Amino acid sequence: MKKNKYLNILIFHSSLLILIVSFLLSCQTMPKAQDTFLEDIKILPLGSGASAYIFANAQKARDILELLPLEELKDPQTKQMMDRTGYFVAALFPPETGKRFQLAAWGNYPNVQAGFAFTFDKNWKKQRSQAGGSYWYSSVSGLSLSIDSKKALAASSLTAQPFDLLDNKGGAQVPEGFNEFRGNADLSCWLVNPGDTITRMLSEAGLPIRFPVLQLFFNLITVSPGRYEAVIRLQFDNPTQARGMAAVINLASSFGLAGSNFIASLFISNPSSQSENNLDFFTNILSDQEIITLFNLFLSV
Repeated sequence: MKKNKYLNILIFHSSLLILIVSFLLSCQTMPKAQDTFLEDIKILPLGSGASAYIFANAQKARDILELLPLEELKDPQTKQMMDRTGYFVAALFPPETGKRFQLAAWGNYPNVQAGFAFTFDKNWKKQRSQAGGSYWYSSVSGLSLSIDSKKALAASSLTAQPFDLLDNKGGAQVPEGFNEFRGNADLSCWLVNPGDTITRMLSEAGLPIRFPVLQLFFNLITVSPGRYEAVIRLQFDNPTQARGMAAVINLASSFGLAGSNFIASLFISNPSSQSENNLDFFTNILSDQEIITLFNLFLSV
């Protein structure tokens, strides 16, 4: 019965997240040592060239993850499997790269059972990686998967070319200050080359200005069901630029732009906090719908 259960889960699934969490069905809670590893990690086992990178504690961020626009996450079986998921990191790629997602998760995984299921599923073929080793690939879903007893990897391609998830060419470097910033947040993200995104958002908020933003980080924390807090950090080249941005935001607040639209409220609702090159913004309590809007703003890049 257990063998058939894994076969049913793996066949005909086209969602990256569905396949990943299916591997986690038999996993235990991630060991405490793994928490320390993720706190200090400098290089992610993910490819470069993504538009955004995400860290998530699947248990703490459960309500947040369910707000992602993926119908598969509403499936009761998927929710049950998410209960057994630990921490993961993910990369979201722009369409022009021909890639969609890449994900790495750590824990205790049913390696033998997963490999057995792949062997008997005609939709999956074993591929040799240019970096050495092998992974499973489905041309039906465009997914590449690899799993061992401690780590699971997955990637999704927009083309007929398999995403070689083992060939990361050095991995993706975590920006300076990001690990300290995310702390114990439920979900954290950094955007790559966020300048155009910030300029567009400020313009829509009634602030048609351009600032040389080097990094954009954000944290999400679940306060209670349906209620969340966000912290947005803009990182500049020097403290003078951070102070200049703070002055412009404060001026806009004095003219009453805080209540004009949702984007303005993100930056103006509460006083900002500057620390050297960093400028932090603290939102009011956000609803489910506002978190969905936040995802659309930051992750549609």
